[in-house]
Formats: sequence, structure tokens, C-alpha cells
Amino acid sequence: MLLSEHKDLKLEIKSLPEKEKDKLLLRLIAKDKVLTEHLHFLLMEGEQDLLIRQEKLTKVIDEEVSLLLSNKRANAKETMLKMRKLNGSISHHFKVTKDLNSEMELRIHLFQSIPIDFNDGVFSALHKFNEKLMIYYAKSVFSVYNKYLKMHEETQFDLKLNFNEVLAKLYQHKTAPVAEELGLPKEI
Repeated sequence: MLLSEHKDLKLEIKSLPEKEKDKLLLRLIAKDKVLTEHLHFLLMEGEQDLLIRQEKLTKVIDEEVSLLLSNKRANAKETMLKMRKLNGSISHHFKVTKDLNSEMELRIHLFQSIPIDFNDGVFSALHKFNEKLMIYYAKSVFSVYNKYLKMHEETQFDLKLNFNEVLAKLYQHKTAPVAEELGLPKEI
């Protein structure tokens, strides 16, 4: 049931005594972990806490990528799983903070750090994961590129150099055909 479809219910909620509204609000908030974290961030944290959160997540990305690179048998399947996990962490960060700039910086950092070139043979069982990684990586970059285009010019300028590095990486590997098909530029 959507609240917008029930105008009478909306009016009745507004007419409730403040104590009753507070109780209901707290019960509703407790049911949603992300909403609880977002309210905590909004009401109890500041700009410095945002930077700390971003630095922690950057460190997690660096550690995960370092673990991946230190594994002599690293492959496309493991890389894609790590990348999805880290993308999920960045999405969670955005849901909590609602800060597009830090989300973009984190995603670009992930794209720069994660390895995407694996020499799995055509007859290898991991060959299909190599293709999936290429597609996933290119589509992820495409999604971030679309967000980039909607940002303020000054913010775009700040991210331009790093994003061009990601685009160069995209066109230097087997991801180039997918990037061309998606219509990604070679440089911004």
C-alpha cells in the first residue's frame, strides 16, 4: 500500500499527537538498517566523518585489490566477485551518505585499481568469466560515465583526469569492443 494513494491516511497521520508519531517513526526506522544508518549520518556526523568513511572504503578497496594481485592464480571469476562486492560497498556508502562526489571518486578509484586483463585460454573453464568481467567492467564504467555527465562542471573537472585514465584502461584491453558498443568516448 502506497501512502500517496491514501490521502485520508496521510491526513490522519499528520493529526496524530506528537508522542504517537515519534513512537511510530522510531518503529519504522528500526525496520530499515540503511535508513537508520542514513539518519545517524545525517543527524550525528559531519563533513569530517564523510571523509573518514571515504578513506576507510578506499583502504578496503586497496586491500582487496592487493590481495587479488598477490594471488598468483588470480582469475577473472575472482576479480568479478571482488568487484561486485566492492561496488556493493560503494552503493551502500552512497545510500547512507547521499554524497555523489565521494561515490564517484570511490568508483573511479575501484576502476583504476582492479585488474581486468587475464590470459585465460579459449578452452579454459574460466574463459566465460573473462568475457563476463569485460562486459561487467565496461557497463559499470558506462553507468558511472552517465552519472558523470549529470554532475556540475567544476566537479567534472576535478574527476576528469582520473576518469580519462579509466577510459584509457578500458580501450587498452579486451573491453574496447564493449566500450565502443556502449558508446563510451576514448577521452572526455
